[in-house]
Amino acid sequence: MMTLEQLNQLSAADAATAFAQCCVSQRWIQQMIAARPFASLEQLYRAADDIWQGLEEADYLEAFEGHPKIGDVSSLQQKYASTKALAAGEQSGVNAANDAIINALAEGNQSYEQRYGFIFIVCASGKSAAEMLALLQARLNNNRATEVQNAADEQARITRIRINKLLGIAG
Repeated sequence: MMTLEQLNQLSAADAATAFAQCCVSQRWIQQMIAARPFASLEQLYRAADDIWQGLEEADYLEAFEGHPKIGDVSSLQQKYASTKALAAGEQSGVNAANDAIINALAEGNQSYEQRYGFIFIVCASGKSAAEMLALLQARLNNNRATEVQNAADEQARITRIRINKLLGIAG
């Protein structure tokens, strides 16, 4: 955890490491570094959102790769170790799920990835496994463009939560 002032004062390399804990899109990270210093938390949030909205699909897909599949937190442990602890906390609702829901999530994730070409992205904080399964099943009916936007919107929510965690802000 660090303060906003400390984040502003980090070297570019250290800031890249910090921002990568929030989102692994390299273009987002580089633009966030360039946007510093942030005068307020609100300015940081606005920059994070504005930069994210200005990115392209390839950047979104890169960010999505930084997530484990819901219910499979260890799947990307080697590749994205810096986000594992954050993702584990975000997905704690899966830990209490029964085997039937876990299996349905695994099958749904496979169908989703085959249909859209990327994993199911959802801001899992505060959601049970059953709620995530219902969201996944509902989103399987979308066209790809709609689903890329849905996933990008969910990524923005996840990024906000991770920024708060980075800065030690509750909620």
